[in-house]
Amino acid sequence: MSKHREIDERLHTLREITGIFGAMKNFALMETQKLTRVLPTQQRVLDSIDAVVTDFLTFYPAGTQRIDRGKPVYLLFGSERGLCGDFNEALLDRFAQAVQGESEESYELICVGSKLAEKLERDARIVATVPGPTVTEEVQPVLIRLMDTVREAQVRRNSKVPLDLTIVHYRAGAEDAHIEVRRPFHPAARATARYAYPPVLYLDPLMFMTALFDFYLLSILHEVCFSSLMAENQRRFQHMDQAVRRLQRDIEELTLKRNRWRQEEITEEIEVIMLSADVVKAPSAH
Repeated sequence: MSKHREIDERLHTLREITGIFGAMKNFALMETQKLTRVLPTQQRVLDSIDAVVTDFLTFYPAGTQRIDRGKPVYLLFGSERGLCGDFNEALLDRFAQAVQGESEESYELICVGSKLAEKLERDARIVATVPGPTVTEEVQPVLIRLMDTVREAQVRRNSKVPLDLTIVHYRAGAEDAHIEVRRPFHPAARATARYAYPPVLYLDPLMFMTALFDFYLLSILHEVCFSSLMAENQRRFQHMDQAVRRLQRDIEELTLKRNRWRQEEITEEIEVIMLSADVVKAPSAH
């Protein structure tokens, strides 16, 4: 097989890969655009609920004492699919910083996202894994399963009080995403009082706290799940865009090389024809 034909086959393969990566890049862009419309609304809802929680805990700090101070549970939000660069590796590095100095037996893990779970497959700290969403429409069923998993973890403690839960996740930004460590209901995270008088409650404060926990946690997980999925798609778009650019450069270089080899082959063919013509003419000239 001639060299330019070998290059043709390689060019065909590279063009197919470029097409696949380009489709994945466009898919990631479409998901990012959808989430851009959804995420601000979810963040406003969470801000409103967070204000209520802040007001409550400012005047009823005993509510935070109801949180289970036993073995903490870390909820890690990774990616369900791959081809998003070091998305999961960076999350694990940030998590390692958060638990630095703690023994591995002192906390448990709940992992969201199959690709992240693969990296922690044999980790004894994991008590549950939940497949993450791949598109915006899958967020709701994932959240239902995740809330069930959190409740199961609470039931295993034989406790009626909320877990000491820490969430490690990506927060999507306009330019880039960053990793956030969030501790719902943690006293250190609460702001100072906004009002001079406590809120009016028709329930016992501890009963209100228990009822509020699931509602507040679900709102947080909604925002976290949307934000993490958006950050994942932003990272995948960047990763695929860089890959497509590299492939296009390779295609251009191979095309030039193919043309060069083809020109050399044509030159060789012309030389063979000319030599053959000389051989044919030689006897008649004699």
